[in-house]
Amino acid sequence: MAGFRQRVPAAVDIAMVAHPSITLLLDLSEGEGLVYDAHGSHGRGSVVVGLHPGELRAGGRVGECLQIRLEPVAAAAVLGPSAELSGTVVSLDDVWGPDAGRAEERLRGAASWDERFAIAVDLLGRWLGTRPPVDPEVAHAWRRTLTGRGRVRVERLAEEVGWSRKRLSARFRSQLGITPKRAARLVRFDHAAHLLAAGHAAADVATESGYVDQSHLHREVKAFTGLTPTAVAVAPWLAIDDVAWPASSPPRRPPAVIAQAQPIS
Repeated sequence: MAGFRQRVPAAVDIAMVAHPSITLLLDLSEGEGLVYDAHGSHGRGSVVVGLHPGELRAGGRVGECLQIRLEPVAAAAVLGPSAELSGTVVSLDDVWGPDAGRAEERLRGAASWDERFAIAVDLLGRWLGTRPPVDPEVAHAWRRTLTGRGRVRVERLAEEVGWSRKRLSARFRSQLGITPKRAARLVRFDHAAHLLAAGHAAADVATESGYVDQSHLHREVKAFTGLTPTAVAVAPWLAIDDVAWPASSPPRRPPAVIAQAQPIS
């Protein structure tokens, strides 16, 4: 999770980069606050961003905002089946109902970011387990996809859990919102995006990430973000990620925005 505070009264416009997680953006601003544009559809306020939002921009005159990223297996236990969120941006009110507003008020009234992080953990803990968990086989397939950086074949995953490929794909999609093959593409893209952000050349990133060539990398990056690899390499939305920005790299942060991050398990 990460907290953002804008120090000057200026609008911010950030292209969100696809990520293998469900993202919660809790708008803690007074006034106009967070606005977003997804697939040409506009909205404002706290939102839940699904696994595959496509070209998505977030911004506005955001005073303060808390971002929480949940792996899909955990998100299903907190928010319900990720299939309902895949490829979409949904108002948090539509997911949590009246509890969304109460959560915002509690977070807004906290005295520090550390207190807000603690409150967020408590809120998530209250929701955890209120929805049916995903199948252990699906959870295993997802985590193997992550650890394999998207380079594990679906047939191999099916063999490991003792299911047919067809059954694994159907259950995976119904519970996590995307097929195992699509999940592998997303995880592989995420690995490539971090390498690009760390300053590696696109040709080297393509080889390291398992793409056929640099053109293949370019097509995948464009498909996931609408951006070129060069643009993704400097995308400020990755700035909260300590893996994307290693200590040896010069700091790059969105103008007028600070971020404080804390891992959440």
